[in-house]
Amino acid sequence: MSGSPIIRGFFDEPTNTISYLVADPATGAAAIIDPVLDYDQASGAVDTRSVDAMLLAAETAGYRIEWALETHAHADHLSGAPYIKAKTGARIGIGEHITSVQRIFRPIFNATDLETDGRDFDHLFAEGEHFQLGALDFEILHTPGHTPADISYKVANAVFVGDTLFMPDYGTARADFPGGDAHQLYRSIRRLIELPPQTRLFMCHDYKAPGRDTYAWETSVAEQRAKNVHAHEGVSEEDFVAMRHARDATLAAPRLLLPSIQVNIRAGKFPPAHANGVRYLMIPVKVKGEANIGI
Repeated sequence: MSGSPIIRGFFDEPTNTISYLVADPATGAAAIIDPVLDYDQASGAVDTRSVDAMLLAAETAGYRIEWALETHAHADHLSGAPYIKAKTGARIGIGEHITSVQRIFRPIFNATDLETDGRDFDHLFAEGEHFQLGALDFEILHTPGHTPADISYKVANAVFVGDTLFMPDYGTARADFPGGDAHQLYRSIRRLIELPPQTRLFMCHDYKAPGRDTYAWETSVAEQRAKNVHAHEGVSEEDFVAMRHARDATLAAPRLLLPSIQVNIRAGKFPPAHANGVRYLMIPVKVKGEANIGI
């Protein structure tokens, strides 16, 4: 039987992201899930203060970082996984369907350097795969819908669900990104909330639902079944999909969508430097209507 992990969440308010330091108390082996690289859109400057805080916490506790794990290729923050790998030797892991996401976005960003076989990552996890972190046994659950590549990491009675679910008073993830699918999202949610009621669920984001004054990122299967405003027990797939389509149509693109996708499909690495030694991120321009004239 797998033991119980030590779990510590680190909240990044600029991107509303929770990264997790997960450790095996028996051996000190540890992983960081969904690490954030600090990125200033206005200046193009990157910083590692968020990852450094997690690495310092691990060092202070005597943990050994073995994995930098991604639940999916995020569209709202840049990954700090390569920095963790450089500092600790950790391997970078993500779901095997990242290759589908790479194939979708490679032409959008003219990413001719990108191979779409996932080779930028150290390991591609398959549905049902298990791996060890010290004495802890992790199981991979493929939970697509938000993107084709989303996975959840299950260890003991804890599941790190990425963007599939939010806190019960906030609901569920959007499904309108390229490759997203509201039907798949519903089925992934059902899979998660059919786990034992006491299972602990750890969110990747929180935005403080109306009426709630504090951020929160841990809930349970029982609470999601009873209270999730989009997907509580009794909500049909048809009703969920109709709600999701209507809601997604009102949502703006994430602020860091364009830089995040370009970097994260490369396992957190920036595009290759140009001849002048500078790395650039692409901004595809969409010209609409009469704006075409004179441009």
